[in-house]
Amino acid sequence: MARIGRHGVHLRALGTPEYPAALAQIHAAPHLLYVRGTIEPADAKAVALVGSRKYTGYGRRVAERLATDLARAGYTVISGLARGIDGIAHRAALQVGGRTIAVLAGGLSRIYPPEHTDLAEDVAAAGALVTETPMAGEPLPGMFPARNRIISGLSRGVVIIEAGEKSGALITAEHAAEQGRVVFAVPGPVDGSSSAGTNALIRQGGVLVRGAEDIIEELEGVRSAAAPAAQPAASPPELDEVQRRLWDFLAEGARHLDEMAQRLGMPVPQLSGALMMMEMKKLVRRLPGNRYERR
Repeated sequence: MARIGRHGVHLRALGTPEYPAALAQIHAAPHLLYVRGTIEPADAKAVALVGSRKYTGYGRRVAERLATDLARAGYTVISGLARGIDGIAHRAALQVGGRTIAVLAGGLSRIYPPEHTDLAEDVAAAGALVTETPMAGEPLPGMFPARNRIISGLSRGVVIIEAGEKSGALITAEHAAEQGRVVFAVPGPVDGSSSAGTNALIRQGGVLVRGAEDIIEELEGVRSAAAPAAQPAASPPELDEVQRRLWDFLAEGARHLDEMAQRLGMPVPQLSGALMMMEMKKLVRRLPGNRYERR
């Protein structure tokens, strides 16, 4: 409690009005959050930008542009304060006066990495530093995958900007899919190891991102009035068994992901993956509140 007072930290407990509503809905939500700064209702409109610590010039440019454009569009940029893409995303959002939230693996009395101490101060002033780890907790390697579920849990969608085949950023994408969040991926050179993970995500059904407008369109369901999307056939071809059951279930209107899981007797991760593929085929549309409907 003394450390909490010295560092200007406050606590948010699961089940209280102050706890972020989106995070409270995920599996294994943290029972207690340590927060320095403020989490505001507007932060419900948030997108996570994550990627490799060993970024390329291309990755840096994309991260800066996405964070800048999303912040200007009123989105809170969430990341992990790590070296590389994470730090770039936080700084870009701050430079245009946007809000940003950093989720740490360790306690808030010792910022990691230490060279981001000044950045952490700026993030706390324009948003918040968040962790589930007690104040003096060391950021041990095993804590980072658990930290990633909070990054995705606070967000409406997760954008993987640059990631190799075994990048930790891909763990965040896995958490996002399990939580029913939209998984976005920035394409890279087909022969570049730094983009092997993101290119694989696109093949698996992740939403390809060329700019912030792709993210906003996917999250908000914006379509051009001049060119309305064509309605799919009554019985779309090339659906597997799970996709066919989902298609039939959605015939009567929009349904929440949890309702689909309960009524169809299927686990949420399986349904999330099938719905992602159906989104890519332009058969279903994701709505606010984790609901889906036919296009």
